[in-house]
Amino acid sequence: MLELDPLSIVKSIATAEISISGRLVDASNASLFGTVFSQTGEQEIPIIYKPIAGERPLWDFPDGNLASREVAAYQISKYLGFNIVPFTTLRDGPYGMGAVQQWIEIDEAFDLISFSQTDDPRLREIALFDAVINNTDRKIGHLLMDTEHNLFGIDHGVSLHSENKLRTVLWQWRGLQLTEIEKAQLQRFIAEREPITASLLNLITALEVDALFVRVSSLISAGIFPEPNGEWPAIPWPPI
Repeated sequence: MLELDPLSIVKSIATAEISISGRLVDASNASLFGTVFSQTGEQEIPIIYKPIAGERPLWDFPDGNLASREVAAYQISKYLGFNIVPFTTLRDGPYGMGAVQQWIEIDEAFDLISFSQTDDPRLREIALFDAVINNTDRKIGHLLMDTEHNLFGIDHGVSLHSENKLRTVLWQWRGLQLTEIEKAQLQRFIAEREPITASLLNLITALEVDALFVRVSSLISAGIFPEPNGEWPAIPWPPI
């Protein structure tokens, strides 16, 4: 079987009919496993579909919906030049509009718990990304190592709040200096504010978009990774 090219996978996930075959029972909101057919109709592409209709209201995230935040996180990852979030789009499905994300086949034998506490540069990139999007739920289980040992981050529905609420298991770099490369990535993000804002305003509020750029500017000015602020739990529960 021929391997599908990334563009073909993206187009299929964004447009092809979704077929649902199961549900992730551990998820707190509706997370449905399914497939779409490739554009040639010869191969199935696995996906996760999170319909907005299946979301539980959250008192601390009253605006918008989790699905849109998932898509916003994907777009921000791309603008930063990272490859952290699997392709994610907002589209219609069997249960209405929702986030549809490419499924990642993980390496079941990989010890993510031990790995998550190392200083691997792939984790450092995710720690910086989480600081940018103000991720309130970076659990170990929200890290995925695929079969080719590419690291991904998922489940960003509770991110991008306008108030600082960073909560993560990746505090290894707290207070450490950003590299010149990291600063340059953040500066490029600021330089692209106009197109980034235009793409995000369909997904999150104007206040949240403004807060995003304030966070990035603050990271550049401070020149260090953030530290726990003591006003908000530093680690999500459960952490795994």
